[in-house]
Parts: sequence; structure tokens; C-alpha cells
Amino acid sequence: MQELLENNREILFSAEETNFLYLYTPLCGTCQVAGKMLSVVEQLLPQYNWLKADLNFVPALAEQYSIESVPCLLVIRKNKLVKKIYAFQSVPFLYESLKSL
Repeated sequence: MQELLENNREILFSAEETNFLYLYTPLCGTCQVAGKMLSVVEQLLPQYNWLKADLNFVPALAEQYSIESVPCLLVIRKNKLVKKIYAFQSVPFLYESLKSL
């Protein structure tokens, strides 16, 4: 996953295809587990763009998408939010939720 920072946000919004943006904070234990689950799903779905961002460094994004908590996975297609996932139940759950997009 490529790290998304304030100065390279165009990566997220310039593409026509589907982008996944994983929002986390480094001290969040649940975020660490969710990140490991997403790394497996990323290997299973390599055709998508996978990005991640430490929410501490992209507060404008948190406000723009009304992020309620971390971990959070945003599904963005053509500059529009398609889906927000907060409950990373399991790798199979994430895979099934994302493969049809």
C-alpha cells in the first residue's frame, strides 16, 4: 500500500478506477490487525489501487468524509465515495465485500 499524504492527494482523486484508502492511526491496536488483514486482501485483489493514510496527517480528509473512527476503509471511484467500512470482521469478509466492486 502506498502512503497517502496531504501533498500527494491527487493520487486518490485523479484515477478513473476504484481506489481503496485505508485510514488508521499508528497507536491503534485494532488498526494494526486491520492493516494485516488488508495486506492479504490487497494480494488477492491486485487490480485495484491501494492507499493508506495516517489520519493524524490528513485531517482534511477525515472532515471531508466524516470519518467516525479508525480503522476505516474508504472505497472511492471517480472521485466519489462509494462505501465506508469500519468493521473489518475477517479476511474472507473483506474480500467478499470488495471483490464485486
